[in-house]
Amino acid sequence: MNQLPPQTHSSGLSNTDECVDFSFANLNPDVILDALESIDIQVATGLLALNSYENRVYQFADDHQRYVVKFYRAGRWTDTQIQEEHDFALELASNEIPLVAPCVINGNTLHHYQDTRFALFPSVGGRQFEVDNLDQLEWMGRFIGRMHRVAQSSPFVYRAPLNASTHLQTPLIQLQHSQLVPSHLQTAFFAILNPVIEATTELYQPKNELIRLHGDCHPGNILWRDGPSFVDLDDCRMGPAVQDLWMMLSGDKHQQFIQLDTLIEAYDEFHTFAPEQTQLIEPLRAMRMVHYMAWLSERWQDPAFPQAFPWFAEDKYWEGQILALKEQMSALQEAPIRL
Repeated sequence: MNQLPPQTHSSGLSNTDECVDFSFANLNPDVILDALESIDIQVATGLLALNSYENRVYQFADDHQRYVVKFYRAGRWTDTQIQEEHDFALELASNEIPLVAPCVINGNTLHHYQDTRFALFPSVGGRQFEVDNLDQLEWMGRFIGRMHRVAQSSPFVYRAPLNASTHLQTPLIQLQHSQLVPSHLQTAFFAILNPVIEATTELYQPKNELIRLHGDCHPGNILWRDGPSFVDLDDCRMGPAVQDLWMMLSGDKHQQFIQLDTLIEAYDEFHTFAPEQTQLIEPLRAMRMVHYMAWLSERWQDPAFPQAFPWFAEDKYWEGQILALKEQMSALQEAPIRL
């Protein structure tokens, strides 16, 4: 059973990425400090860069508390889409769901300074979520059930949905035009990528109501402090409920069955899960694999990416992806997990 691709801060792609400078070249310390001062925040410490590639994120403190400031990548989301994310976060927080929501300053959560857009968040700590801990999975099931009970009350209007276009067809075009797939491996790579995309497109047919999702609910976006707390709604979108559950599964099929059963039994205490959605797990896994490769390829012009992911340009990576896609094709052809 294939595991998740290595994950960074976010893995979203936008249909507005063309001809956009992804380098954050103008985001120097002076600009960051001036941006914060424009909303009456005075930095009393240094700026600590946090692990983030899609956006730029820094931790600091003023005279009273610690904050995290996020500067959004140009061209990915519109202001309206970012505001919809912020409003969702505030709605969840108002319903006592433990989630790190943006700070409201002078009536706003999204701020502009020169050509940058940014938001401020309280800085919170926590230890790593243990994916093989069934007690913690039970907590997560209840938490996500509560989150989805709120999320289903109204839809996103502006956020891009999770579908074959955003996570298969657009990434395929991007990979076809990429200069990073080694020429001598292109035939083998696309010979397996294309049937994986075809099979996934056929299988990914959500039949139930789509709801607002966290969208990127992997262990790296969960802090554990006497219970779970979510960070980073940067990939929130409309989609099937199982998207916020399957990324916490690990190990072989038997282990994943136990984990999923634990999650859903707790989830059902707050929101009803449609059992047939388990057939979407492997298609969703395939969509994430394809989307992740295309994301790295599209972001390669950002100097931070070759530095952080040097293996992406090596033959060994693409040989590994050919093998992983073959394994995923087999998984798509197997019977899905049934509860």
